[in-house]
Amino acid sequence: MDAYRGSAKTAVLIGLVLALTAGMAAPSLAERIKDLAVFEGVRENQLVGYGLVVGLDGAGDKGLATQQSIVNMLKRMGLTVNANDIKAKNTAAVMVTAMLPPFPKPGTRIDASVAAMGDAKTLQGGTLILTPLKGADGKVYAVAQGPVSIGGFIGGEGGTKVVKNHPTVGNVPRGAIIEKDLPFIVGGDELRLFLNRQDFTNATRIAGRINETLKTGHARAADSSTVKLLVPESYKGRLPELISAVEAIEVSVDMPARVTVNERTGTVVIGESVKISPVAIAHGNLTIEIRTDFQVSQPKPFAPEKAETVVVPQKQVAANEQKATLMEVSGATLGEIVKALNSLGVTPRDLIAILQALRSSGALRAELEII
Repeated sequence: MDAYRGSAKTAVLIGLVLALTAGMAAPSLAERIKDLAVFEGVRENQLVGYGLVVGLDGAGDKGLATQQSIVNMLKRMGLTVNANDIKAKNTAAVMVTAMLPPFPKPGTRIDASVAAMGDAKTLQGGTLILTPLKGADGKVYAVAQGPVSIGGFIGGEGGTKVVKNHPTVGNVPRGAIIEKDLPFIVGGDELRLFLNRQDFTNATRIAGRINETLKTGHARAADSSTVKLLVPESYKGRLPELISAVEAIEVSVDMPARVTVNERTGTVVIGESVKISPVAIAHGNLTIEIRTDFQVSQPKPFAPEKAETVVVPQKQVAANEQKATLMEVSGATLGEIVKALNSLGVTPRDLIAILQALRSSGALRAELEII
């Protein structure tokens, strides 16, 4: 049987009835400045390195590149071997990555991640050999080594194989040791705060709350993403205390009205500030099913000599359209919107089509972001 199922929307009817809820104030949410912005210079840096994971019990790489890496490693240890003499598949070439935290100190440990580069089946049970981790400037800031934890497993062969999670990616918890400081410069006489999400209103509110709490006028919003703060005389030489005090200040955040849609997964996220003007919606689905049954036609007794058995396809096409009724939908709060949309009884993917139609009609009072 060959079946094809397709769906199409036959009716999305949007009628604007009233728009009396326009102009309602958006609710605000208080958050710490620590969760809204970061100080200039306080950031992580990415490290990367090429390494080998050994002890894979025959599940490692089969390629010549990994064998050559083994030869090079042994050569640095004072052993000379031929790449063709390496037969065991117990080693995998991996890329090792880590995040260097702000103000790193030599000797402290950080986590490292490893990912297979070749055709290794799994990194289960393997050990990462000493691997230098470099920054974007090409300098080594940490070294990683230790047993690899993959959080999954692979078992069986062929059709009876069972795989859980990604066995070719793993972690070395606390397996990287910082070997070199990275100079971080914070401030001077002026500190700068960078907002995680650009917004003029929030930048202005942050500057206002800093001035209100520190009882100074040293903070001001430079643009939608930057707040500048002159270090008060009372905090000269006490920058950590000033930064801690500023990060703890709570600010009433202006949340933009936004609906985020992921069409690949059918995920819809509706923000609290989203509102829908009263509208009437009718939504229906058209389903077309094509079905093919193969029947065998046998020659009857005493049929002509050239008669033979043939396969005769029997095709059936059916169309099914759901009944759609006009339904009023509106909402001034998130709960009302969810209740109204649930009353339509649609799937998430149908909901995406409805939201797009609502935006086109002007009834959706929010930004529709499709990712």
